[in-house]
Amino acid sequence: METLTNGDDGCETSNKLARIDARPVQWIISPEPVPYPVALDAMKARAAAIAAGEAEEAIWLIEHPPLYTAGTSAVAADLLSDRFPVYDAGRGGQYTYHGPGQRVAYVMLDLTQRGRDIRCLVKGLEGWIIDTLAAYNITGERRDGRIGVWVQRPDKGMLKEDKIAAIGVRVSKWVTFHGISLNVMPDLTHYDGIVPCGISDQGVTSFEDLGQLVSMPEVDSVLRSTFERRFGPTISASEESLVSTGPRSLVA
Repeated sequence: METLTNGDDGCETSNKLARIDARPVQWIISPEPVPYPVALDAMKARAAAIAAGEAEEAIWLIEHPPLYTAGTSAVAADLLSDRFPVYDAGRGGQYTYHGPGQRVAYVMLDLTQRGRDIRCLVKGLEGWIIDTLAAYNITGERRDGRIGVWVQRPDKGMLKEDKIAAIGVRVSKWVTFHGISLNVMPDLTHYDGIVPCGISDQGVTSFEDLGQLVSMPEVDSVLRSTFERRFGPTISASEESLVSTGPRSLVA
């Protein structure tokens, strides 16, 4: 997927990513870690149902057991260890890590209702993360040529920076799936088994690594409010409603 520049292309200053009809997105939180194959199947089913007009859009907040995923551009040499299971993700990008203490947000949105602009979508997802970090006085930044959100680390040396959030999105029939991963308090040594996103000259960080000791529910609350500012309203839904169809699956 093409990486965005920092210039103003209308994505930041318009409501391009919000639905005109303001129909709420289901906001779903799984209380326990979900195996990756289970999540992938559920996400694909929900995206297909959205494309068919049979289900509502959804944001699914989740944690996984420790694992690595390989995107369509993954290079075999970037897998340094088989300490955790490795799954083909079917998204763009290279190798990444998921595990406890990392908030994954799977994003299932209908772009036919949101401008049909994939560049703006990626920029909106980056902005969503940056807004969330700002609530904790963490300055997240975009980088040309590197999708994701980065934090400068002058304490590690001149020009050093760490990645705090990754983005990997796939779009089928103008419906998105996969999404973002934000490091809250994961075990950062788990990244040692891969070259994250193919980038070997920079590191990874987290809220905890930066001295911000916050709970996952606290971060979830901020993620929800910052999402709504960019993408529009949400409505709470149960995990069980994830693959059910129609407005009847919405719960207050």
